[in-house]
Amino acid sequence: MSLQQLNFDGKNKIEVAIVRLKEFEPPEGYYLAFSGGKDSVVIKDLCFKADVKFDCHYSQGGIDPPELVKFIREYHPDTIIDRPSMSIWKGVMVHGMPRRQSRWCCELIKEQHGGGRRVVTGIRWQESARRRKRQMVEVCHTDKTKIFIHPIIDWSTKDVWEYIADEEVPYCSLYDEGFKRLGCVLCPMSRNAKVEIKRFPKLAMAWKRACYRYYEKGGVGVQRWATAELFWQWWLSREGEPKVNEAQCIMFDN
Repeated sequence: MSLQQLNFDGKNKIEVAIVRLKEFEPPEGYYLAFSGGKDSVVIKDLCFKADVKFDCHYSQGGIDPPELVKFIREYHPDTIIDRPSMSIWKGVMVHGMPRRQSRWCCELIKEQHGGGRRVVTGIRWQESARRRKRQMVEVCHTDKTKIFIHPIIDWSTKDVWEYIADEEVPYCSLYDEGFKRLGCVLCPMSRNAKVEIKRFPKLAMAWKRACYRYYEKGGVGVQRWATAELFWQWWLSREGEPKVNEAQCIMFDN
């Protein structure tokens, strides 16, 4: 079903999303979880079209691309900045380097806020196998006082870009550079480490310093690597935990 195609109720996807927003609007208004990405700018525009009450929140963890932060400040000055209880770098010293199987960073940066509220997000089924299991309305599994509303959960990426083009919604310039999704630089879920290191060298170096500090601290499990550099290269490779004392990792150009 395309963005403008009518469903059995005679509504297109835009109209359905607006109905959803109106139907679940709480008296105090929504907490709009805003990342600055393409899905977020669409959701915010839909909230305006639905004429629902909301306050826009950006969870700033200090590891988002500078261009994304600049875009939010320039085009969405009404956004409230929510900061984590500790910095990502202190988090590394406590929890170690985040991994695909242990993404404590998401809980620290993205999931701390919005308790007691109805939280609107731009989550979509097409984004991943894990997100295909999500419901349009669901209770947060870590905070039962938080209820998620995902109005465009059934939209495709094509739908999102069609809406942005048709409605002339401003978006972050990084998409024009070829980035498909925006988020934390060197996120453990990302497979584009080489590209991100080259494009965002300062943030990449900050990650490297944190990695070295954790190794030098003697953090849990680091004895498997002979040097801090090998530990860093293993983390960039996104490979599983090594079975040997000295890990041999894919090397990345610094």
